[in-house]
Amino acid sequence: MAGGKTVAAQRQAWLVFEDEAGQTLRPPKARTWGRRGHTPVIPVSGKGSGRVSIARLTCYRPGDRSRFIYRTIVHHGRKGERRSFSERDYINLLDAAHQQLDGPIVLVWDNLNTHISAAMRAMIDARDWLHVIRLPAYAPDLNPTEAVWSHLERSIGNVALHGVDHLLAILKNRLKSIQYRDDLIDSFLAHTGLTLEPDTT
Repeated sequence: MAGGKTVAAQRQAWLVFEDEAGQTLRPPKARTWGRRGHTPVIPVSGKGSGRVSIARLTCYRPGDRSRFIYRTIVHHGRKGERRSFSERDYINLLDAAHQQLDGPIVLVWDNLNTHISAAMRAMIDARDWLHVIRLPAYAPDLNPTEAVWSHLERSIGNVALHGVDHLLAILKNRLKSIQYRDDLIDSFLAHTGLTLEPDTT
């Protein structure tokens, strides 16, 4: 990670962390209020009702407002339907981030197969504004974007969903609210123990 901060500083680039996750209609466990002695019950849909995948970017650069950018894909469980982001989906997200951030990007992400495939490497090599650093294996605690998912799970734990389109609307509402909270985006970075200052030792 020290190398990523140094490269970002040298290029006056955005340090961008990426992660992806998915949510089905079965909500995550969460705490809630209820009458003493009465366990709250939330009805949920059965399995096979669809899934929403989310690719998320947390973006930081000293002197600039921190940014949060995301894309969603809805899976309806149809035969032959892709259940995850493709290389093209990821590069489209990064192209959009480059336009929005208006600057070079140092991207930090994990070793997912679509992140390290030959097709992805070719698309990365074709973009001189993009420099990629891979996270060490099993190091989610170094990725501030992981905290976005924890925050999101807490906010949807007690929601009774009525279909995958309802799930998508709820997720987009929650994700959009994060985009307006610079302090929250900054807290995701602080949670990792990382700073934006490059190491000088």
